[in-house]
Amino acid sequence: MTKGILGKKIGMTQVFGENGELIPVTVVEVSGNVVMQKKTEETDGYNALQIGYGDKRDYLASARSNKYANRAEQGHAKKSGATPKRFVREFTDIDLDGLELGQEVPVDTFAAGDVVDVTGVSKGKGFQGNIKRHNHARGPMSHGSRFHRSTGSIGMAADPAKIQKGKAMPGRMGGEQVTLQNLEVVKVDVENGVVLIKGNVPGPRKGFVKIQSATKRKEQ
Repeated sequence: MTKGILGKKIGMTQVFGENGELIPVTVVEVSGNVVMQKKTEETDGYNALQIGYGDKRDYLASARSNKYANRAEQGHAKKSGATPKRFVREFTDIDLDGLELGQEVPVDTFAAGDVVDVTGVSKGKGFQGNIKRHNHARGPMSHGSRFHRSTGSIGMAADPAKIQKGKAMPGRMGGEQVTLQNLEVVKVDVENGVVLIKGNVPGPRKGFVKIQSATKRKEQ
């Protein structure tokens, strides 16, 4: 069965393994997860657990910020006896008998050595050229060359006489949902409410991430 928890990326550091190996890790704060809703096949057609993380501020009629909970979010949270949350996600194929509405998800949901998938929103890079965005090769930098970092041919003039859909061109880069698979949990610090995951995870510092059991377990 799937296990899952939500968290906030704190940053990266490094720890020593038992064999003295220096391991780069990402620190993710996971304390304060609450069960917001339980979906079953009888009522919703599938089994899922909705978990929320990060409290939202009370409703403010004049506010237009996502930091403030609207009345719909307040009503949804009231059913579970919890406060409105900033980050809410569902976990399917999960054991519904272990947790109840309004119950806090334990920090030690995962243990050291577990393999997980981490989903987050990648860092936004703004408008970028085709070299940075798509890793295209640049032109000659020698004197007389008029082709350095500009886009090359984008289509034929005669046939099909148009730019094909999906053509790799300059544009907005980053800010997309990304999932990194088969990452190892190095340590779970229950006292401080954090999980250390080997390597990097998507998103900037203070970005929200979703951690769940690996769907494609890497072969050992």
